[in-house]
Amino acid sequence: MADNKDTKGKAPANQTSESGSSPKPYSIGDKLTPKMAESLLENNPALKNEMAGLGKDKTAEALRKMDIADLLTGLAVGGKNQKDMASYKFWQTQPVPRFDETGSEPSATGGPIKMIDPEKVSKEPDALVEGFEWATLDLTNEVELQELWDLLTYHYVEDDNAMFRFRYSKAFLHWALMSPGWKKEWHVGVRATKSKKLVASICGVPTELRVRGQKIKVTEINFLCIHKKLRSKRLTPVLIKEITRRCYLNGIYQAIYTAGVVLPTPVSSCRYYHRPLDWLKLYEVGFSPLPHGSTKARQITKNHLPSNTSSPGLRPMELKDVDAVQDLLERYLRRFDMNQAFTKDEVKHWLVHRDNDEQEQVVWSYVVEDPETHKITDFFSFYSLASTVIQHPKHKDVCAAYLYYYATETAFQEDMKTLKDRLQMLMNDALILAKKARFDVFNALTLHDNPLFLEALKFGAGDGQLHFYLYNYRTAPIPGGVNEKNLPDEKQMGGVGVVML
Repeated sequence: MADNKDTKGKAPANQTSESGSSPKPYSIGDKLTPKMAESLLENNPALKNEMAGLGKDKTAEALRKMDIADLLTGLAVGGKNQKDMASYKFWQTQPVPRFDETGSEPSATGGPIKMIDPEKVSKEPDALVEGFEWATLDLTNEVELQELWDLLTYHYVEDDNAMFRFRYSKAFLHWALMSPGWKKEWHVGVRATKSKKLVASICGVPTELRVRGQKIKVTEINFLCIHKKLRSKRLTPVLIKEITRRCYLNGIYQAIYTAGVVLPTPVSSCRYYHRPLDWLKLYEVGFSPLPHGSTKARQITKNHLPSNTSSPGLRPMELKDVDAVQDLLERYLRRFDMNQAFTKDEVKHWLVHRDNDEQEQVVWSYVVEDPETHKITDFFSFYSLASTVIQHPKHKDVCAAYLYYYATETAFQEDMKTLKDRLQMLMNDALILAKKARFDVFNALTLHDNPLFLEALKFGAGDGQLHFYLYNYRTAPIPGGVNEKNLPDEKQMGGVGVVML
């Protein structure tokens, strides 16, 4: 149900491995031109990194010798990533759309791939390799929360150059994994039998999605993590099977998850964009380059933001705003092919920060209140996710704000220019507020209506692609806000209305 290669703009090494039935190979042959090869690599960052420096002609020649299944799973030319092919074989055994599906076009709305009989679902988990045992994490227990924090802090996603690694706070883990309806049994761990040390995890929380108007109950899968020393133990497929089994036993037969590389088969793909808030720090840690012909002073000036926001009536969101925000958000999100259906309790959990909360702040939400009618006309939010800067002499971390959910009444005026102007003002205010909150960078994907403001507000294209997947659900591909050149495109909006943490 999940893959641990969700990179938030970076591309970590693959760690999935499992044997299974081999798909019929499809040869690329001589039809692949250097231009086609370049386009294929843009959609698979992991494979692109493998072939860096080969040159266009040699890259195309190497790709011609590969099978289509190898290509799409990021298999290295030299064979050092054979585990990638094993990943593909594993997914061939799962109820997900195949790359080579023909004659089974999904209906306009879509539907389940496999009907699950709960009576036939095993009541016991599959056996683990010797020396390891299953565990259910209790995140209300400070000791077990610390164990999960340690595992993720030192073994979760990092970039290819081992410069940055996500550092989720304990408050973030509580926020992400204890949303309304959360189930303890969906916080799955693996422990070493002798030491009882936590060495792997996979977690899920329940929610509801609308996919082309069809509302489905799903599990949102995240935090698939395996200790670095155990990545040859083939734990990933076993973890996926176990969280699937536990969800089935609770009557949930679909899931949503994301990954930074191509697996069978994305329902949509978005691109990461980054807006520097402290350009000099980002340059010093190696996150932002110095453009050719520019200077540090010029880049600092280019990324300067005003001191004050521009939207009249803008203020922090409060508990009293939950009903109004839920109404506005629900109407706004229904404009997208795939979107999250929020209850009032979920709006309260995901969007409202309580000042009296002893934990550090995770989410920042703001509303625009009309001074005369006191109606909430707009709202936006962002959340905090820091990355550790590995072995840097000056900086220990990069504090990133991620654009979360937003909505505006302007979206219902059917006037694209008016919507674009409104969003550019609101999001510029979001940048100013994030800067005041001492964030270093503001990240966003090409989902929602984001193509309307990314380039205008000086977001730069990242090297990361985020692919969205639905487990045991088939629907036609959904636009990800980018065109064939992988650039933001207003004509490709209206697809993804879900933000995955």
